[in-house]
Amino acid sequence: MIELHNISKSFPQRTGGRYVAVEQIDLTIGKGEFVSLLGPSGCGKSTLLNLVAGLERPDQGTATIHGKPIVKPGADRVVVFQEHALFPWLTVQDNVAFGLKQKGVPKKERLALATEHIKSVHLGKFADRYPHELSGGMKQRASIARALAMDPDVLLMDEPFSALDEQTRMILHKDLEDIWMRTGKTILFITHNIREAVLLSDRVVVMATQPGRIKREFPIHSARPRLLGDSVLHRAESSILEELAEELEKVLKEEMGDGYRLKKDAFYRDPAGGVGDGI
Repeated sequence: MIELHNISKSFPQRTGGRYVAVEQIDLTIGKGEFVSLLGPSGCGKSTLLNLVAGLERPDQGTATIHGKPIVKPGADRVVVFQEHALFPWLTVQDNVAFGLKQKGVPKKERLALATEHIKSVHLGKFADRYPHELSGGMKQRASIARALAMDPDVLLMDEPFSALDEQTRMILHKDLEDIWMRTGKTILFITHNIREAVLLSDRVVVMATQPGRIKREFPIHSARPRLLGDSVLHRAESSILEELAEELEKVLKEEMGDGYRLKKDAFYRDPAGGVGDGI
């Protein structure tokens, strides 16, 4: 469904020259697949998402969806960002219905669709609330409902839960898995969090940095709905963590000097933590 072939993308720097964000990326995402991109800050995860969204164009290579080149944003792809981006002057229902209104969907139909998707993310009692009256988790649920209301083929999610507390994230993980299982949407998910990636994904793509490239892919062979105590998930976390150690050391050396060495014993204590957070 989505194919990236030999993709490279760079950006101009203020000091001259260009910064290579990603280089020679080959990635295929099948219809209905849930794929996470995981790696240190600066490895090009969001750049790849923006290329699929049509917000950026590659310097080299081709990006296609359904066999057609991606040259601009389209209704078949909707992005859910880290920040909810709800209109503060609109209620939850009007926010969710906004895109449908822009598409010319009649009022009665778009309000019915908005109500359906609001209920699907458990916000039925809050449909008439404004964003400032919602918690952070509720705002992200409303953003997901707004994306689903557009009925895209692909959901592009750029660290949508990173600003939320751990308990709220766990709830939204379950909600997102349920939505994915029910709708069969193709999801490309960006995260720094290993456990989040393993819990949600069919496949975790680990990226290397400087420049960004695909280092290794990990298929997650675990039954759904998934449970945190699943030994398959724990083994996948450990394998991914080991694969990322070299990349994290590379980023930290860039910041702290070539003499820096990552202490692996300390690194392995918390596989649930965000990889590259604060770097």
